[in-house]
Amino acid sequence: MRNLKVKMAYKGTAYHGFQRQNNAYTVQQAVEDALGGLLGEGVTIYGCSRTDSGVHAREFYFNFFTENPITCRGVVFGTNALLDDDISLLTCEEVPPDFHARYCCRGKEYEYIIHNSEIKDPFFADTAYRSWFPIDERLCDEECRQFIGRQDFKAFASADCDKSDTVRTIYDCSVRREGQLVIFRVSGDGFLYNMVRIMVGTLLSINEGKLERGAISRIIASKDRRQAGRTAPACGLYLNKVYY
Repeated sequence: MRNLKVKMAYKGTAYHGFQRQNNAYTVQQAVEDALGGLLGEGVTIYGCSRTDSGVHAREFYFNFFTENPITCRGVVFGTNALLDDDISLLTCEEVPPDFHARYCCRGKEYEYIIHNSEIKDPFFADTAYRSWFPIDERLCDEECRQFIGRQDFKAFASADCDKSDTVRTIYDCSVRREGQLVIFRVSGDGFLYNMVRIMVGTLLSINEGKLERGAISRIIASKDRRQAGRTAPACGLYLNKVYY
């Protein structure tokens, strides 16, 4: 039995997240169906993360087991021929039997993209969140540094979060501007449900004057979701890198 590690990218607009569901079409279902059709056998893939509905990925890893002797190149090109254009397998390699895309993951990096303009742009309709309110990216960059470190991020987790341990380590965090795009980047050893989107929503609340400067440290200490800002929409979120 071979264990294959695959890197893929996808635009999540048309899918109800990564993980297979009984009543909605997901990235996992699309990829498993394509791989199954290529290999002529039932395939289960094990993903590195469970991205939400509408969230995108520039780098997403999964592994699967097969007895088929197909080459890794054959897996990439054969599966891509069967997938819609919003999902693409990028690389494939054979790995030891004990490799698991989720449990062997040592960290992730996310980006959140905001189209900061009073005028809508059709090309950013489902790939960035539009905010008309002027964003001071230098202010946001300074404020977001409060996220860095090993802290209890319970206040930045959705009410639906089922994790009893809400302590995570944020390695780095920054905000930059590229023309009309404001980009929030964060890396860490793990993230809670909706954590990045709540981080962004909180930064926007500080930028808009709805929360005071320095509020992030206070909110973290409170462990109270009600103290943090809104949950930013899914369309601006990208799984950017995965570390092994």
